This record gives sequence, C-alpha cells and structure tokens, in this order.
Amino acid sequence: MSSDRRPTSADFSANGINHRVFSIMKPSSLSSTHLLLISSLWFVTAHAETSLPEITIAAEQSEPTARLPLDTTSKTGSRLGLTVRDTPASVHVIDHETIEARGARDTLEVLQSAPGIIADSPPGSGGNVSMRGFSSSQITQLFNGIDVAYVIAASPLDSWLLDRVDVLGGASSFLYGQGAVGGAINYISKVATRQPLQQDALIRGGDFGTYQAAYDINGALTGNGTESATNFFRLAVSHQGTDGYVDRTDGRSTVLSASWLTDITDNLSHTLAYEHQIKDLLPYWGTPLLNPTALGEFIEATRFKNYNTQNGVYEQRVNWLRSLLEYRLSDKTTINNTAYYYDADRDYRNVETYRFNATNTAVIRSGTLKQKHLQTLVGNRLELAHQGSLGQLPSSWSFGLDVSRNKQTRYPNSLAGNVSTVDPYHFALESFFDIPGTGAPTTPDRTNHVYTTALYAENMTRLNSRWRLLSGLRYDHIKLEVTNFRAITAANPAYFERTYTPVTGRLGLMYDITPKANAYITYSTAADPPSGILTTANYGSVQDFDLTTGKQLEIGSKFDFWEGRGNATLAAYTITRKNLSTPDQNNPTITVPVGQQSSKGIEMQAGIKLSPQWSLRGDISFIDAEYDKFVQNVGGVGISRAGNTPTFVPDRVANLYLGWAIASNWQLTGEVRNVSERFGNVENTQRFSGYTLLGASLNYTLDKHSTIILRGRNLTDEIYFASGGGGQVRIGEPRAFEISLRTTF
Repeated sequence: MSSDRRPTSADFSANGINHRVFSIMKPSSLSSTHLLLISSLWFVTAHAETSLPEITIAAEQSEPTARLPLDTTSKTGSRLGLTVRDTPASVHVIDHETIEARGARDTLEVLQSAPGIIADSPPGSGGNVSMRGFSSSQITQLFNGIDVAYVIAASPLDSWLLDRVDVLGGASSFLYGQGAVGGAINYISKVATRQPLQQDALIRGGDFGTYQAAYDINGALTGNGTESATNFFRLAVSHQGTDGYVDRTDGRSTVLSASWLTDITDNLSHTLAYEHQIKDLLPYWGTPLLNPTALGEFIEATRFKNYNTQNGVYEQRVNWLRSLLEYRLSDKTTINNTAYYYDADRDYRNVETYRFNATNTAVIRSGTLKQKHLQTLVGNRLELAHQGSLGQLPSSWSFGLDVSRNKQTRYPNSLAGNVSTVDPYHFALESFFDIPGTGAPTTPDRTNHVYTTALYAENMTRLNSRWRLLSGLRYDHIKLEVTNFRAITAANPAYFERTYTPVTGRLGLMYDITPKANAYITYSTAADPPSGILTTANYGSVQDFDLTTGKQLEIGSKFDFWEGRGNATLAAYTITRKNLSTPDQNNPTITVPVGQQSSKGIEMQAGIKLSPQWSLRGDISFIDAEYDKFVQNVGGVGISRAGNTPTFVPDRVANLYLGWAIASNWQLTGEVRNVSERFGNVENTQRFSGYTLLGASLNYTLDKHSTIILRGRNLTDEIYFASGGGGQVRIGEPRAFEISLRTTF
C-alpha cells in the first residue's frame, strides 16, 4: 500500500540562497485514514442493527449523504430504460441534488463523487480522467449521450447546466461507439420539463477572487396550469470567475441553455435545446520539479508561480443544438429521434514547458505554441424501443441507427528552442507576440473527417421470476479522411483514408436474490484507435493498423440492507486492451500494434440513513493496472516496460461523506477523499505520494426558499500533484473557503 502522509520539507542552499523543498515521494505504509475509510464502508454493509428508531425511506428522494439512487432510471448503462439496480453493470448516478450538496462548481469536481475516478484539467488535455486503470481517450465523455470524440472537448463545464452525470464502468463501445475501454461518462443537461413554474438562483463568492451568479427557470408557456399546458420552456444561465490560486490565472466562463418542449399531440412531443459556452482562461501548465526530477521535489516558494507568458490564452466557444422528437406508437412502443449539431472554436497562445537548470538555480522556459482548433459535429440518431415478449418470456428491445460527420481542422504553430531563463522567484515575462515567430500567419496543419454509421440493438429477457438476460450488439462503419496542408512526405502524405468496421457487444446475466438484492455477471467489449483519437490522427499514429480491442468481465451485486435504511453496490472486474501502438523492441524506430494493457479491481459503494439526524455515504476502489506488453524508445534502444503501471493511475481511491442534521435548519457535512500514490513516468521511477483531502460544509436554512452555505475545501492545506509527470506537475488547489446563497421560488 502507498503512503498518504503529508509531503516532507527540507532546506538546501544554492548560490548562497536558502530554498525550502517539498518532496512528494514517500515510503509505503497504510495510514489511519485508509483504515477509517475501509472500516466505515465495512460497518455500513456488514452490521444490521434492528434496534434503531424507525426511519421512513422515500425510494426516489435523493439524499446526497445517505442512500444511493439505485432505483433511478439511467439510459447511460442501457438504452432499455432500466434502473441502476436492474442494470448488470457498474452504473453510478450523480444527480443534481448531489452536485449541489458537494458544492461542485464544474464537471471536474462532479466526477470526484464517482467511485474510482481521479481527474484534472491540464489546459491542453481538457478533462483528463483516470478510471479503472485507463485514461484520456480510453474514457469516453459524452454530452447527452453524444460523443464529440475529442478529449479537449471535455474541458470542465459549469455544473449549473447539468441535471445529472452518469458513469458507466468498463468497456462500453457497444453503446457509444469507438473508445470507452475504461468506461463512459455522460453529462446530461437540464431541459424543459412538464412542471409548474419554478425558479432557482445561486450567488457564490470565495477565496482567490472566486465568484458565481446563476439563474434557472422552468415552467409552462401556454395553457391554464400544468395539466392543460402544451408548451414548456427552460432557461439556465451562469457566470463564473476567479483570480486563480496560481499567479496570473484569471478565468471567466459564461454558459447558457434554453429549451422548448412542445406536446404536439397526446403521443407526439418535441424538444428544441440550445446551449452556449464561453471560457477564457490564463492557463497554468505546471510547476517545474527540481533535478533530479525522479525525486518529485519542488521549491515551496514556487508553489503559486506561473511561468507561462504574460498574456497566455486558453479560449473556447461552444454551441450545441439538439432536436428531440418522441413519438409513442403505443404504451409498449416508442420512437425517438435526436438530430444534433456541435460547433467549437478553441484558441491557445502559451509557453507551456518549464524546467530547472542543472544547478536548480534558474527556470528554463520553452514549448511556445500558438494553436487553433475548429470542430463541427453533425448527426442524427433514430431509436425504437419496444416492450413485448420473446416466445412466452417478457422481453424488452431497443434498436438504433446513428449517422454522424465529425470534422476538425487544427492550426498549430509550434516554435522550437528556449524562450528565456528566469530566476525562480522574481521574473519579468514577455508578451506572447514579442516571442520571435509568433506573429507568423496561422495556417492549417490538416483536416480530419470522421464519418460514422452505427447500427445497434439491445434486449432484456426475463427468463423467470429471478433470472434476467441482457444482451447488446453494435456495428460501426467508420471512415477516416485526412487532408494534409503542410509539407508532403512519405510519412505525411497529402491525403489518406482508413476504414474501420468494429463489432462490439455485451452479454449480462442477473439473478434476483430478493426484490431488493441481486447478483450479476457481464462480459463486454470495446474498440478504439491504437494511438490517440481519430479526429486528430495523423498518418504516423494510425498507419495501416486496425483498432485496438478491449474486453471486460465483471461480477457484482446491488442490494438494500438494514431494513432498507441502507444500500450498496459491489463489483469486481478485469479489463484487457490489446493491439496498442508500441515501438518494436528490436527496432524501436518502427511502431507496431502489438502492445497490451490490463487492469483488474474491486469497487464498493454504500449509503445509509443511520438515524433521522445522521447519514453516511462512501466508496472505495482498488485498481491493479499494468502494461502487459509495452516498449519505450530510449535513445534508440527499445526498453520493455512490461509489468509497469500506467502513469498517474492510483491503486486506491476512496470517498467518505458524513451528514449531521444539527437542528431543523442546520446541516453539517464532512468529506474525506483519499488517493493513493501514482507514478509520474512510464519507467515507474518517479513516484508521487498519495494524498487525503478534508472538506466540510455548514448549511443554514433561512426559510423554505433560501439556504446559506459555508464551505471549506482542502482544510489541512494538503500539497498534492493533481496531474503531470517528468519534470513538471500541476499542484492542486490549496485550502479555500466560500459562502453561497441558494434560493428557490
């Protein structure tokens, strides 16, 4: 096991200057925090006292620190409209009540509530998620079930627009197409609903100049009351800003969603949904580590220094438009059609790489990049759902056809060489366009077109009163066309195309032990590019290779206990991904698709209403991930890294939430998050210690409409690495406090 003790510090002198150094490398041990998390989860699932006072459980009512929402329907784990409990797979729903209770400001913070996930957002990587031993493009991040197929598109989004987030663990290409070896995350937006007029507002302010103002309204446009209304609308808008906890990392974002629901007839309805997102950031790319970087040490005084150019830029403009048509042919048959359009414009202007000189007395700045991305996605999804029978057996069916075109053009201007060498503590930085070469006209590198046609089907058949069989199959026809606008060479032709036809599926069997407890086993497959993603692929990354193949075997159980006061999920899995791109060990200048990566693990999540005043929810995940076959090119020599752990993949992640209703209008919540050590490089010579984050919130209910919340994050001011590796890391947010007012009327 890994240690999660606080980083140690020491002093050293260089050139007559004293430096305080923090080390994030630790020997192994099992801390008391780990024991607390494990024992708490064991307690709530193993002890069923019957002498507690009677507690009324409302199955559909969400209590973010109590029972899990197992009886909530999720279309992320299946298109058959099954509940989380009835889906033979690991599906976790983070509903809007939980998002609010956690104080999650964006999608990155929302994901911290899901078992086994760690995430960060390096400016060039968007939402970088690690899950079940896999990360980056091997985790599909969906927006309302639509895959944009670009990791940067998952840059953290203001959570105010979200109705919920669903997480599906493991291989799931059979639902959403290429990718999703480690899992799929579905961000589901708020849209108009058939409800009486309701308005919500939020005002938030806190340390580092952080603020937010948000508003949401939903109601009927026509008709006398909800029952006779045929048109409903919803408008949600939010603006956030921060000065950043690192120097010169100001950021602003504005999001807006508008939707219009029309009941055309009793059986036909249509929703038009539009979303607009604007984000402007001065990026923080990381903090340089001292030499030798394998020790994982940095100077305390550089913790909040930003070595990016004076006016660094990360800008994103996104527009979504969806047309949702639902036609109920009968009580048992429904047709849904979703037409969708996505448009994104991203700009970067930064100096991204920093390293110490040999004597650790100065920081060398390099990695100048001016970049622009233009991406559009247009498509249509037609689905039919039917509840009937297969012979004499009750059976549900879902069929779908999804056709899309994904186009992306990139305009990179990367400049080699160092920009400057500066004092680590006191330095003046240039304006970006003062760097020689940055004023050159922006020209396209290449345009990628990805054309996808997918056919898929699912079935759930009840074999008898206890046994259910779930099956799914998907066929994708993917055509990649790449046009090169730069110099034409054998390794970079003017044009090339590739065609892929993966077939993926799932087969699951579930047994109902009781009406509120079951066990299941499921086998699923996935397929994704051997290197990177198709929307940015070049000739070298795909060559003549086929897609990689992934497979997962999972067994698990979902159950209530303690007379319904608590519930829990338990899952064990093994995943294997084959045919990764890797250098040939005998000739490392050649790339061959023979690599292999695998992981196995256990996930447990539980929630319980301990008493009318106390509630508890927690999760713990153990992950054992490794490269089974992988070669690294080191100075022209092929070095096998078989048996090594992929970078920044922890072997343990745990969360614990404890709620206490102090009085009728006072609520206190405590939070503990623990992440084990991770490796910062493929060689596994650079270890970054685990960390434990403590948080708390105090809610005071003014009246039935308004609540004031005081929240503290990282209360012990833990120093930890959120992401990075090699010679540069991103240090996580320090201790911070905020106060907010939430009102509903």
